[in-house]
Parts: sequence; C-alpha cells; structure tokens
Amino acid sequence: MLIVLTASGAAMLIGLDITAVTVALPAIGSDLGVGVNGLQWVMASYALVMAVLLLLAGAAGDRLGYRRSFFIGMAVFTVASVLCCLAPNAELLIVFRVLQAVGAAGILPIGMSIVAHTFENEAQRSRAVGVFSSLYGLGLALGPLFGGLLVAAVGWRGIFWINLPAGALVMVLTAACVPDLHAGRPRSLDVFGQLLVIALLGPLIFAIIEAPQLGWGSVPILLCLAASAASLAAFVTWERRQVEPMVDLRLFGSAPFTCAAGIGCAIYGAFAGVLFVSTLYLDDIKGFSALRAGIWMLPMAGMVVLCAPLSGWLTGRYGARPSLVTAGWATTLGGLDFALAHAETHPALLLIGFVLFGVAMGMANPPTTLIAIAGMPKEQAGLASAIQVTSRRVGFALGTAVVGAVLASGWHRSDSAAHFTTASRAAWWIITGCGIAAIALAIVGTGTWAAATAARAAAHMSRR
Repeated sequence: MLIVLTASGAAMLIGLDITAVTVALPAIGSDLGVGVNGLQWVMASYALVMAVLLLLAGAAGDRLGYRRSFFIGMAVFTVASVLCCLAPNAELLIVFRVLQAVGAAGILPIGMSIVAHTFENEAQRSRAVGVFSSLYGLGLALGPLFGGLLVAAVGWRGIFWINLPAGALVMVLTAACVPDLHAGRPRSLDVFGQLLVIALLGPLIFAIIEAPQLGWGSVPILLCLAASAASLAAFVTWERRQVEPMVDLRLFGSAPFTCAAGIGCAIYGAFAGVLFVSTLYLDDIKGFSALRAGIWMLPMAGMVVLCAPLSGWLTGRYGARPSLVTAGWATTLGGLDFALAHAETHPALLLIGFVLFGVAMGMANPPTTLIAIAGMPKEQAGLASAIQVTSRRVGFALGTAVVGAVLASGWHRSDSAAHFTTASRAAWWIITGCGIAAIALAIVGTGTWAAATAARAAAHMSRR
C-alpha cells in the first residue's frame, strides 16, 4: 500500500501544482511586472511541455526501469520548483516552469505504471489505479484553494517552495519502498516523432499567444503557423512508416477513441480558460485576495470530487454516453451563465457557474478513458490511455492560449472592469463552444456505428 501512496501522492502533488499556480497569477504579474500574455506563458508552457513529453517519458521508463525514472522525474520537478521560487523575472520563471514540466511528464505515466505492475490480482490493480487517478484529480480540484492559502501566507513563491519538502519525501519513499520494476517488453523510443510533436505544438501555441501583440498577418506568426502545419504533415507521414510508432495512427480509426480524445481536449481546454479568466477577474476586477479567490472556486473542486465516482458508477451501469453528455451540457451551461447572464456581476450566478464547470470535469474523466480503450487489443490499451491523457494536457495548453489571447486582445491589466467584461465575453463564448463540441462528440462516439469502427480498428491492429 505504501508503494501506491507514494506514486499517488506524487501525482496529487503534480495536480496541485497545475491549478494552484492559477490563483497566484495576479500576484506573479504584479511582482514581476507581467502582462496577460506573459501570464499565459507561465501556465501554457507547463501544460504544453507535459503534453509533448508524456508518451516519450512512458517509453523511457519502460527502458530505464520505473523506480529510477520515477526518482529522476521527481528530482527534476523538485529542483525546478526551487528555481521557480528564486526566479527574478518572468522570463526565467517560464524557463524553470518548462523544466518543472519535464519532471512532471516523467512522474505521471511512470507512477501509473508502478501502480499497475505492483499487483497481480486484477481487482487489486483496478482499486490501486483508482486511488492513483482519484488523488491526481483531487490535487487538480483543490489546487486553487491550496494555492490561495500559500499566497496569503508567504506569497506566490510559497506555491513552489512547498514542493521541496514534498518532493524530498517522495524521493525518500521511492528509494526505500518502490521495487525495481521493468516493462516486460520495452517500447521503442521514437525520438524523431517526439521532435515533430514539439515542432507542431510549440509554434502553434506561440502563434496563438503572441498574435494579439504581433498581429495575425505578421511574418513571425505566419511562419509559426506554416511550421506547425508542415510538422503535422511530416508527423503523420513518419508515424505511418514506423514499426513501433510513438502514436499508432490506426487508433484514430476508432470513433470512440477519436471522440474521447476530442472530448478530453474540449473539456480541459474549457477548464483552463475558466481558471485563467476567473482568477484575473476575481483579483484584478473584484479585488479579492488569492485566498478569497480560492475559496470562491471551492464549489468547483467539490463537484469534481463528488461527480468523479458518480460518473464511474453511471458509466459502469449505463455506458459512457450519459456521463459525457452531462459533462458537455455542464460546460455549455456554465459558459452561457457567464456569456449571457453576466455571472461575474451576480454572486449566486458566479457560484452556479463554478459548480457547473466542476460537474463537467468530474463527469468527463472516467468515461473518456473507458471508451478510448474499450475493445482495443490488450497490447494497445496502455498507449490508447496515454494518448487520452496527452489530449487533455494539449487541451489545457490550447485553452490557456486561446482564451488568454482573446482576453489580451481587448483588455490590459490597467483597464476598467467594463473593458474586462467586454473582452471576456468572447472567451466565454469559446468555452460554450467547447461544451457544444463535447456533446456532439459524445453522441457520435458512443453509438452502434462508433462501436463498429472500434471493432474494425482493433481487428486491423491485431493483424500487424
């Protein structure tokens, strides 16, 4: 059990770090003199690097051994956290956040592998994986409140300082109790494929974040978009030719798998947008402290914790569609609450909006993973699950970039509340659109036709 708690505690620490930083953004901006686009980079750089390295980190763990890889990942994360505490300016903070994400990318997939390989009994393994996933989700949910407490007590740097004793404890426990586990058959390292993913997502995120300042028609932005498109084409061509590709493109022949990836991207993109816009509103416009902002977001955390097990039960009894459609509708209604009802100006509507977004997050996670791996060959289930996790991280990075860019195009931190309300309206419509897209994908990805495509994709992969 100590092994499971060690891996799960590390996952919870990563989850806390992802969302705790959001309530510290206003304090970081004021202390380091950072505008909206700089704050976007503080969040998006972390999510982006995690997204592009998750699959490679999992394959590296298969080769190096899970205990060693997990220890290295936690060491990198802890050292980078200390460097974030000491960062004298925004540029170095972003660099150290990237280093933090490198460590975090090694912790999540390898921690899951440690948990899965610890138990021979299927029922025990399922419960252990459930503990791991639940604690990671709990970390995401409680991050805003946890971050608010630390900012109120010691300032924004406290969010990173706390990782030093926590990370050291995890490393000691890893060395003491985690066995030297190895994969039965290590996956190949598709380094060139990994570089193409970086070349695809890096310029895309840069273009989205910097376009409000440089202009969509400027040469740097157009070059970034062209590089991203070319990298996508090259990636598809390269992966199709590999015997053991980093991403088996045949998985996308399954409508449930493809729709699950889209839903995860949409829901997490909306969640990132909500955190980014709401935090700036509560601090810069309402004048709330980071702690008070975290308390206001507590209903969102509460609904994530309550709805995740409910979603698992509903999915097991009635299939994935009810939970996924509920997640989509909750996102849509939450976006409409802000876009049409001006929830920011009414405390009750503001709380309702946070509750709805918490419902969306809690309801979405279990069924997206289930429909992604359902019917897949056993040897492909781990890769299918890893791609789903990656799609959520990509969604988080894109959500921060897109929503932040829309906000930055019409509002600066010195502007009035009226300017913020006008600028944020388009952001809330984008979040509403994410909910509508999730509903449509949930319906398409859970029907009879979708099941047939999954069976064909599984048969095709089994023939190789």
